[in-house]
Amino acid sequence: MMGKLTAQAIAERALEIGDTEGIDAVTIRRLATDLGVTPMALYWHFKNKEQLLIGMADHLIGGFAPKPADDRPWQAQLRDLTEGLIRALRRHPCARNVLEQIDPVAVPNFLAVWNHALGLARAAGFGVDESCLITKYLLQSAIAIADAPVHGQAEPDRETRVRAKMVGLQSLPVETYPYLVEMARPLVGGTDPVLYDTFGVDLVLGGIEALAARR
Repeated sequence: MMGKLTAQAIAERALEIGDTEGIDAVTIRRLATDLGVTPMALYWHFKNKEQLLIGMADHLIGGFAPKPADDRPWQAQLRDLTEGLIRALRRHPCARNVLEQIDPVAVPNFLAVWNHALGLARAAGFGVDESCLITKYLLQSAIAIADAPVHGQAEPDRETRVRAKMVGLQSLPVETYPYLVEMARPLVGGTDPVLYDTFGVDLVLGGIEALAARR
């Protein structure tokens, strides 16, 4: 007999199902069965699938609490925010699919992260419009980095497919596509996961810092 059912417990189980079986497998009926309750018990917390997805998004982002503004340079604080968000999203392989199906404005924890990023952009000297664009690109980049294939679980026949794609690139006319042929292996096979993360964050933040330096 389980204790009091909470929205957090429902969202956590929904994310577990989404991670292993995909978002389509997440239904009120399935959750009720897994949690040993009636569907009506879940409706007290989430009236429909849309609200459930919002709850899932809020829960997964809630795993990362941005630190309050401090005396460190805005660059260091923005890096902490970006890397922390990536780590939180990576805990759930279905995170990107969840976020693509909801309105971020309806997610309190996402609003907290976004508001903090906007404040750091303003502290860097950017105007209102620029700060909006910077934070949108930054948050989208964090979601993409967290969802990187280099961190994915092993897939059946992946090596065979990768090898076939690699051979395809290496078989291109070297006179026409010299760099595709030269870099076929990392392009198709991927790079070291740690390098992927650090380079990705450096690339995004380096661009923001370069723009700020021109102010």
